[in-house]
Amino acid sequence: MGVSGCGKSSVGEAIAAAFVTDFIEGDALHPPENIAKMSAGTPLTDEDRWPWLDAIGKALHQGSDAGHAVVVSCSALKKVYRDHLRKAAGGRLAFVYLTGTRAVLESRMGHRTGHFMPTSLLDSQFRTLEPPTGEDLVVTVDIDRPLDAVIAAALEGLADLRTA
Repeated sequence: MGVSGCGKSSVGEAIAAAFVTDFIEGDALHPPENIAKMSAGTPLTDEDRWPWLDAIGKALHQGSDAGHAVVVSCSALKKVYRDHLRKAAGGRLAFVYLTGTRAVLESRMGHRTGHFMPTSLLDSQFRTLEPPTGEDLVVTVDIDRPLDAVIAAALEGLADLRTA
């Protein structure tokens, strides 16, 4: 979880590979209207996000029903969104919070191609963000280091949660 450009997809794919489980790109679950709004530089509202969060919750629950973990990339910017996903998952749900400075995020967003989210929406994401400080089953990872180090820190944090 985290704002756009933090590496949710790259880290999520690596976590799924390490756990030999499914990875779901959360952006692929956005309704077309949401993608159109973001592509046009318009921030999403809570009302825009609920159907998307419902789709992610359904994917998490289906994985739980099938008896295996699922890794999903999702901004989950507000506590109410994370609580909604926790409830929908029907079991334990951990979050890896990828955090970084605006400068690092702008640089990453500026170098990626083919993504609908413009850098201009980063401010709205930061305004919406409620860091998961003090929430259960959260691993916080600073992204201002090489991707391999970010992935290693995320996996180490998740391993610590599994033994807790």
